[in-house]
Amino acid sequence: MKESGMTLRIVNYLIVIIGIAFIVLMPNSVQAQQKISAAVVAGLIQPFQEIAAAFEQETGIKIEATFSSAGRFYAQILNGAPYDIFISADVERPSLLYGKALCSKPFAFATGEVVLWSSKKDFCTAHDWRDALRQNKIKKIALANPKVAVYGASAQKALVEAGLWEDVEPRLVTTQDLAQVFQYADMDAVDAGFCNLGQACSEKGRKGCYYSMKEAPVVVHSACVLTGARNRELTERFAAYLSSPAAREIKRKYGYKETIQTK
Repeated sequence: MKESGMTLRIVNYLIVIIGIAFIVLMPNSVQAQQKISAAVVAGLIQPFQEIAAAFEQETGIKIEATFSSAGRFYAQILNGAPYDIFISADVERPSLLYGKALCSKPFAFATGEVVLWSSKKDFCTAHDWRDALRQNKIKKIALANPKVAVYGASAQKALVEAGLWEDVEPRLVTTQDLAQVFQYADMDAVDAGFCNLGQACSEKGRKGCYYSMKEAPVVVHSACVLTGARNRELTERFAAYLSSPAAREIKRKYGYKETIQTK
């Protein structure tokens, strides 16, 4: 009987220890399994991936990102797409979603610039981007669809105001988003592309060259936590992280400036 009682006490002791270990470890393991679904404009692929990786390393929370144009995401969200956070290349679309009660109040977190980039170093021998486009040897130029891509619309505005739109339009290769613009230019499928400064500052981008386009309106990136976010607390935590010192350092590396502009 004594031996049986001793065995029972040992079993009960082990059960208590296992239970305590389970309670202690459970929050971390559950959090590690949780994910945030992010709709991110394609021009932010590389800096966003670095920010998401830093956030995951710090918190154990994985960010599953889908990259496309701001216009496409806006239409998808209106139709009920199950994203947790929307990271746009403008302030207008998140503001429209806010007006429809589809997201929390948007916030601006970075400002980007349009550039004319080429994978060929000898492309940048002209006086400026306008003179570069006037060269007869420039046969194909990639532009993200201005109807859905904000950087494409900004580049188009600069072309129109410079009186170059009619000359450049027949040579344009229109893409779905900014990521495709850079891909085409990097693969030499086109002679150059209207990219953003962040892409030009990437590892691949530094192998080519670019012209600044100060005449093109700057692009204010804003974000919002969507009303249907599956885990609002974690999503808001990530939203705050976008303006953290670690995220700011990554954004600066890719040429993005801080902004506090909101609408």
